[in-house]
Amino acid sequence: MKKRENKKVLLASLDTRRPAAMQQLEQLSKQADVGFLPIIEGQTATDIAARAMNAARLGGYDVVILDTAGRTSIDEELMNEASAIADIAKPAETLLVADALTGQDAVETAQRFHERLPLTGLVLTRMDGDARGGAALSMRAVTGLPVKLLGVSEKLDGLDNFDAKRIAGRILGQGDVVSLVEKAAETLDAEKAERMAAKMKKGEFDLDDLAEQLQQLQKMGGMQSILGMLPGMGKIKKQMAGMDMDDRVFKQQEAIISSMTRLERAKPAIIKASRKKRIAAGSGTGVPQVNQLLKMHKQMAGMMKKMGRGGRKGMMNALGGMGGGMPPGMGGMGMPPGGMDPNALKDLGGGGLPGLPGPTGGLPGLPKKK
Repeated sequence: MKKRENKKVLLASLDTRRPAAMQQLEQLSKQADVGFLPIIEGQTATDIAARAMNAARLGGYDVVILDTAGRTSIDEELMNEASAIADIAKPAETLLVADALTGQDAVETAQRFHERLPLTGLVLTRMDGDARGGAALSMRAVTGLPVKLLGVSEKLDGLDNFDAKRIAGRILGQGDVVSLVEKAAETLDAEKAERMAAKMKKGEFDLDDLAEQLQQLQKMGGMQSILGMLPGMGKIKKQMAGMDMDDRVFKQQEAIISSMTRLERAKPAIIKASRKKRIAAGSGTGVPQVNQLLKMHKQMAGMMKKMGRGGRKGMMNALGGMGGGMPPGMGGMGMPPGGMDPNALKDLGGGGLPGLPGPTGGLPGLPKKK
């Protein structure tokens, strides 16, 4: 609301039961750079609701979000409290937050809540879990309520608008390329993307560029999140989960690059044995990890040169016949027609996803599987 619609937003915590719940929301409001209703000890949830509405009117706020305590529909006292809060605030939206991993239990919970307190929609969290959101398909039919938002991580940007076609594509393993492009558009720095595109056109790609790529992947939710949006990547995502891979790999690679001098980042060819030892010591890694990173960069740089020399044809050749790519700044991510063979995971380094090495197997910064 703040970034896209330029709204002035006030958050208020009405959770008087869970220890430090109010302080937690206060910290989150600071991270999101939105207003937060000051905490007054001893007030009831209804008192806080009334104070929040008054403060919002006086402060010229466009939106007030009242975060109530978690409750069950069989807790009579808490359900009566929720009804009293609704009478005071007269909200435009009353959203129930449900956990997607509870499956059909979430549907029944929503139904019971809706009978006690008229809801306008649902927020389904942990949609990045193994359940893949099957419960979302029956939510509308059973409750008559729309699923409005999906929680896909615990980060501030881990909240997506619900789109039936997109979620069906994810559940069926067809990916969600539209969401991926939207995520890239939101997180990409336009100036950096233009600069990267210009360098790609010249066939240039140094270690500073690789560091930017790794940072970009993390901003977009990490490798697991991106794979979940790409068609045909479900099996590969499971394989990567089995390899115990997470985005610590990217942070380790960034640490290696940060331990290099400016000249080394610009001209990786000068990095020989003694320099590798120094870089490994400075980044808290080993020489094999430094070698893996340099090899990955060399492969990606070679791909960029082919793209620079051959224009569109060179891009296709560089992507190994892949049918498409990502916007500038994403390092030529692409997919072959009909999805990717999960057995190709170990070969992605030849011109695929940044952060994965070539045919040698194993991920940079992690030992090979035995």
